[in-house]
Amino acid sequence: MATKGTPSPPFSLWTLSGQNVTLSSYRGKVLIVDFFATHCAPCRRSIPHVTGLYSRYNRQGLQVLGVSLDEGREEAVKTFVADKKITYPVAMANDEMVNDYGIRSIPTMFVIDKKGMIVERYPGFNDEIARSMEALIRKLLAE
Repeated sequence: MATKGTPSPPFSLWTLSGQNVTLSSYRGKVLIVDFFATHCAPCRRSIPHVTGLYSRYNRQGLQVLGVSLDEGREEAVKTFVADKKITYPVAMANDEMVNDYGIRSIPTMFVIDKKGMIVERYPGFNDEIARSMEALIRKLLAE
């Protein structure tokens, strides 16, 4: 299972726009992997925060990958992405990635450093997580 202080499990997913993304495509960048679903109320609160982090820190090297756990509902996810004005890549989860990352609840967000190590795992979302995540991202981008 993906835990703090361990290498991020490798993955290969296709984004909703048809791009293949792998863990190695983010090497040298700070990455947030955000596991969510369109029906999840806490996810609806966390996504604007993640979108804000992406717009503020993208030029400094922050990348975000949204990973939807909506099963077989790609069109619904595309509509959700448009409605929420999500500007970072979003992909549909596969069973292997869900198992490798040990996803039991959503939202679950991972912060991965430039070397591919998991620095933090954030299950759920609240103001404290939002503050902690932003401070951690600023620190990692400065390294």
